[in-house]
Amino acid sequence: MGKRVLIVDDDKLVADTLSLVFKANGFDTETRYSAADGLVCALDYDPELTVLDITMPERTGLELAEDLNRQVPGCKILMLTAYFSNVAKANEQASRLRKPINVMSKPCRPEELLREASHLLLTA
Repeated sequence: MGKRVLIVDDDKLVADTLSLVFKANGFDTETRYSAADGLVCALDYDPELTVLDITMPERTGLELAEDLNRQVPGCKILMLTAYFSNVAKANEQASRLRKPINVMSKPCRPEELLREASHLLLTA
C-alpha cells in the first residue's frame, strides 16, 4: 500500500483531480470537500500528507492546518491556493505554525505536485 494522502478542497473537481493524480502514482488517498470533514477524516485515516486548499468556506486551510498539527502531529501539510497573491501571505502565516507547511499555487503541473509531496514525505 502507498503512502496515505488526504486531499481537502471545497472545489470537487480540483479535489477529485488531485486524488486521481496521487492514486495513479501509487498513493492511497481520501478526499474531503470541507475543512470540518477533512479533520474528521484525518483523525480516523491518519494521513502521512494532507493537501489543503487555503480558501474554503467556514474554515480556512490554515485553520485546519493548525488543528492537524495538534491532533495528527505526524502529518505533513502541503497547501494550495488558486490566488497567486495569497502565496506570500500564506507562507508568512504558515511560518508561525509549530511545523513548516509548504505552499504552492494552483493550478500546478502534476509532476511538480508529486515532486513536492515526495520531498515532504521524505523529510523528518
